[in-house]
Amino acid sequence: MDGVTDYVFREIITGIAKPDVMFTEFTNTEALCSRGYEKTIPRFRYAAKQHPIIAHIWGTEPKNFVTVAKLVKDLGFDGIDINMGCPVKDVMKMGCGSALINNPTLAAAMIAAVKEGAPGLAVSVKTRLGVKTIVTEDWIRFLLDQHLDAITIHGRTAKELSRVPAHWDEIGKAVALRDQYAPDTVMIGNGDILSREQAKNVHAMYGVDGVMIGTGIFQNAWVFEKTPKEHTGSESLNLLLKHAKLYTDTYPGERRFVAIKKYFKIYVRAFPGATTLMKKLMEIKNFSEVEALIRLHLE
Repeated sequence: MDGVTDYVFREIITGIAKPDVMFTEFTNTEALCSRGYEKTIPRFRYAAKQHPIIAHIWGTEPKNFVTVAKLVKDLGFDGIDINMGCPVKDVMKMGCGSALINNPTLAAAMIAAVKEGAPGLAVSVKTRLGVKTIVTEDWIRFLLDQHLDAITIHGRTAKELSRVPAHWDEIGKAVALRDQYAPDTVMIGNGDILSREQAKNVHAMYGVDGVMIGTGIFQNAWVFEKTPKEHTGSESLNLLLKHAKLYTDTYPGERRFVAIKKYFKIYVRAFPGATTLMKKLMEIKNFSEVEALIRLHLE
């Protein structure tokens, strides 16, 4: 969800159907400990109503995890989540993300560094089932030995990306390991969950304490509603306008407007004229053009 769960998008989701816990974007510790600080620190912007919110970090050097953990605690976050699951090749080549599954020594050093930098703050890890093959028992047992507050498991290997159905049976095995070796660790499952009903089902079937929804938000902006209901095309388009306006106001001259187009598919779907409208939206260059096009469609 890098480049997706930024401050603006979290504000939009908070306003309509807030999840129980929110995570920041994938934020690099090396950048925060170098000349890249000013460009990177906006990833840690949040509003009070977004609490509880977790700072999601990644990097290569444990010493930088100490520094960033101190920063995260000073900024008032509710916890720190270490990424050990990103399957992107460029990230893994650096020894980060899912590559840490094959380097438990470094993984342990990163976890210890975060605890050193932010004593008392909740520490969690988001990971996968393996790199090329599933290694649930060895890897999850190792993580449980690190005395983490929570572990989020995406039910695929790095090699599988999102090309196969999530292996929820393996997530269930991880829960059983938790029950045996570290019963106080919160276990969160992730993968292919598109509704609150599905989340309840996997909770009942596999025993996870919680469910993380990532890309499922692209299917339904209201996915975290406590009482799910139908939403009209007009509601979706007005929410698109609100998102685009807040984006424009928040990042004047900082981010190219084209970057917001990745969100349009959340709002423009399943109503008459959606396909044509989407094609036109992908050609616009600024908020004024978006507003004019949406207003015309609504009329």
